[in-house]
Amino acid sequence: ILLTSEEIVQINLFKIMTAANVGTSPTNVVNTVPTPLGSINSNPQLALSKATGPTSPGYQPGNDTGKYATYLKLFSGEMFKAYESACIAKGTVQNRTLRNGKSMQFIFTGRMQASYHTPGTPILGSGDPPLAEKTIVMDDLLISSAFLYDLDETLAQYSLRSEISRKIGHALAEAYDKKVFRTIALAAREAHPVTAAPGPEPGGSVIKLGAGNQYNAQSLVDSFFEAASILDEKNVPREGRFAVLSPRQYYALISQVDSNILNRDYGSSQGNLNSGEGLYEIAGISIKRSNNLPFMVTGSGTDGVIDSVDGENNFYGGDFKSSCGLIYMKDAAGVVEGIGPSVQTTGADVKTMYQGDIIVGRLAMGVGTLNPACAIELQAA
Repeated sequence: ILLTSEEIVQINLFKIMTAANVGTSPTNVVNTVPTPLGSINSNPQLALSKATGPTSPGYQPGNDTGKYATYLKLFSGEMFKAYESACIAKGTVQNRTLRNGKSMQFIFTGRMQASYHTPGTPILGSGDPPLAEKTIVMDDLLISSAFLYDLDETLAQYSLRSEISRKIGHALAEAYDKKVFRTIALAAREAHPVTAAPGPEPGGSVIKLGAGNQYNAQSLVDSFFEAASILDEKNVPREGRFAVLSPRQYYALISQVDSNILNRDYGSSQGNLNSGEGLYEIAGISIKRSNNLPFMVTGSGTDGVIDSVDGENNFYGGDFKSSCGLIYMKDAAGVVEGIGPSVQTTGADVKTMYQGDIIVGRLAMGVGTLNPACAIELQAA
């Protein structure tokens, strides 16, 4: 009988599979184990694997002899990214670029008076406004860096370089926001630098919501209208007014207060409650949210204050244990930048020597208070 090659393979396979049961010499089956389809990489190959706990998976992906050992260990294509805070302070305060100098001066002018002219007397222009100045100096160079090994980048199945660069950028941006928001909180506690007649000019303000009311939506809404009244009474321009709250405060405003404060033109007839993005302004004050506020922060200094750290040539410390929000106009603080946020990588020489690249993010800037009349701090006290 003539058999096809396919039939011969099937017969031989059958003999191997049944050899142990018909007394075939063990030498023929010494390493033979039934391998039905789908279990070729299982060890033991016929066993179903089972996870026995949250830290005991059914098989170890890194085990060369374990289940699915010959399959490629693929990266999912998307990292579990850290939740970076949105950096929002840039553009909400005065910003100047510093070149060929270590500091920058900001000039304040007070109010002027009007008077009646006496016939026959010369007008000599003697009613010059009172002046004061504020100097903001540069902090030391702020950096964030990482070393990227060539082999790691080659074997990685995702864009490791772009991910590291993005993390570095966010680290610098968060530092930027924290400096600005702490400075605005300090400005709200300052007196105005212009004290001469017809002054003194008004200083900063603090609105106390009451102890434990940092998430009370009605207290927050009332504080917005109170802040708008204070700013109007100080003749602060209505343009460029901002409020910064913590995310939990923002969503408390949406969930606890009647929806008539939501922007109905922004989304659906519910004021876009579905996405939580409908609330963007109260009393003409644009609302932003950030995790970089000095929100009820207890520092490591005496009595829980935040101390300055080496490299900070401007003072950003203080007692923020009851601070729970900011309302301000852009003249409240100023930023001077010598080197804006940027990322650098090493050249070919370093790459050859160390077989990798150093990625460095850098920022040289300083923040200081300007017109304290434009700053209001909310306190849960």
